[in-house]
Amino acid sequence: MSGHSKWHTIKHKKGAADAKRGKIFTRIIKELTVASRNGGGDPDMNPRLRTIIADAKQVNMPADNIKRAIRRGTGEEEGVNYEEII
Repeated sequence: MSGHSKWHTIKHKKGAADAKRGKIFTRIIKELTVASRNGGGDPDMNPRLRTIIADAKQVNMPADNIKRAIRRGTGEEEGVNYEEII
């Protein structure tokens, strides 16, 4: 049984799932930005970018978000600057 309200139960499950997806998407966006800055925005010439794009598609990240992160890394779009620290 869902208790008082079915929507109440759905809201809690969806909220937890969305928070988890958001955390994963944020990590992938940072990796995409750094990879595109270091090796260029072409996945055919940048193997690191290609593997990160495959990871993004595996977790069902929207293509628009992937393209926007790559454009941000190559400097075509403004945004936060992420740098890789070794």
